Amino acid sequence: MESTAHLRHLRMSPRKLSLVAALIRGKPVEAALNILKFTPRAAARPVEKLIKSAVANATDLSKGQVDVDTLYVKTISVDQAATQRRFMPRAMGRATPIQKKSAHVHVVLADSKK
Repeated sequence: MESTAHLRHLRMSPRKLSLVAALIRGKPVEAALNILKFTPRAAARPVEKLIKSAVANATDLSKGQVDVDTLYVKTISVDQAATQRRFMPRAMGRATPIQKKSAHVHVVLADSKK
């Protein structure tokens, strides 16, 4: 059985999020949550909440029949979302563009077949 969770329009760079996502890809859920708990990057907190949400979706879909200890992170993907474009005033009347990037994160949890 598979369960999914999506985090959309997170105001964080996809490049920073993909570093954290690579740490937990393919790991059991319990190990992934421990890794995220002790990862000092800011991107670890929203990804941790997303994994917990996917676990809650799995227990809700199966009506409590799924064993949470057997779940693992099957796939986790980070995609770029819409970019906010701003301008910063600079010297001599110039302006430089600022791009505030955001991301979509999708996670799929599945049962491990042992």
